[in-house]
Amino acid sequence: MSTDLSQVSVNPRANVYFDGKCVSHSVTLADGTRKSVGVILPATLTFNTGAAEVMETVAGACEVKLAGQSEWKRYGEGQSFDVPANSSFEIRVEGEPYHYICHFA
Repeated sequence: MSTDLSQVSVNPRANVYFDGKCVSHSVTLADGTRKSVGVILPATLTFNTGAAEVMETVAGACEVKLAGQSEWKRYGEGQSFDVPANSSFEIRVEGEPYHYICHFA
């Protein structure tokens, strides 16, 4: 699990989605790699992807249903899930907020 993002540039303006239920900050590593670090409050949300993503769970838990799948899968701290490019996923957070790092391909 990534707990330290060294030598990064952080956009101090937050990305706020779904009426504040998801808030993230964009970071760029020294090599140009882009990531976002954020939190999702209890809700069920649908995200669309352009680039492929790896969603890494930092704290909390969520349930995810990828496009084309019928079952929800649970992910907790230290786990991650892959989302294909040009796709979508539903994410369900109940109870505690879900903290994540999104790694863009």
